[in-house]
Amino acid sequence: MTTPATTDSTPAHTRAEPSPRSKPNARWLSRTAVNGALLLSVGYTLFPLLWLITASTKDTGGLLGGDAFSFKGFDLGRNLSDLASYNDGVYFRWYLNSLLYAGGGALVCALISVAAGYAFDKYRFRGKEKLFGVVLLGVLVPSTALALPMYLLASRTGLVNTYWSVLIPVLVNPFGVYLSRVFSASYIPDEALEAARIDGAGELRAFWSIGLRMVMPGFVTVFLFQFTAIWNNFFLPLVMLSDQKLFPLSLGLYSWNSNTHAEPSFYPLVVTGSLLAVLPLVIAFVALQRHWKAGLTAGSVK
Repeated sequence: MTTPATTDSTPAHTRAEPSPRSKPNARWLSRTAVNGALLLSVGYTLFPLLWLITASTKDTGGLLGGDAFSFKGFDLGRNLSDLASYNDGVYFRWYLNSLLYAGGGALVCALISVAAGYAFDKYRFRGKEKLFGVVLLGVLVPSTALALPMYLLASRTGLVNTYWSVLIPVLVNPFGVYLSRVFSASYIPDEALEAARIDGAGELRAFWSIGLRMVMPGFVTVFLFQFTAIWNNFFLPLVMLSDQKLFPLSLGLYSWNSNTHAEPSFYPLVVTGSLLAVLPLVIAFVALQRHWKAGLTAGSVK
């Protein structure tokens, strides 16, 4: 004979339930794990910057002696003085060149990208999506693969070893065009442009006075992305430039670092110069972050 299966006749309200204390403990452990991961990420990110700050106060002996993390022998002023006086202050000429390449190039590139993205979003014309597909293909091509063709074009037009050989190639950014189209579709309502046209504004006036102002978070985003890319650009100036006076910081510091094996006295110059090279990126992101915050909250309240 088979015995019938026993059923649980225990009332639901008498069954064991998790202790109410376990929920706060689990929540506390989860919060601790998240905060711990964030602290590790922050430490990993700031560790090279901390080393750069302390190492820039050392002389050659302190750097080669492995004492870079201590503030013993703090003498940042001497390193800055040596940096400014070496080779008639060529470092600060490189600094101005980088500001010209990155600042001017990123500003014009952001304007071109926003205008192109605005046109792809708001206008209808023949072959628009196919042309936009070609733009997206440009995102997939690495910039290093285009350096040699750009050099050949620059040599054919006589632009090699000039400011224009570095400035012109960075004025167009396919990813910036794609990003600008997304921002234009999100932040510029068609009704605002129609109202401007009814009031008699032309297409350029509507874009400049209404479209560009509404899509300013996208403009700032493209500007910062391009500014960072141009500031850290190395391969294009290496291919295009041979005159040391036209070097950006990335190429100039590389040339100094190549001399450290023969002349260790270049180590403090490279480290101190690298510290100063970080400052424009930090200033740009801190000064323009309010536009990102405005862009994140725009349209959340109707």
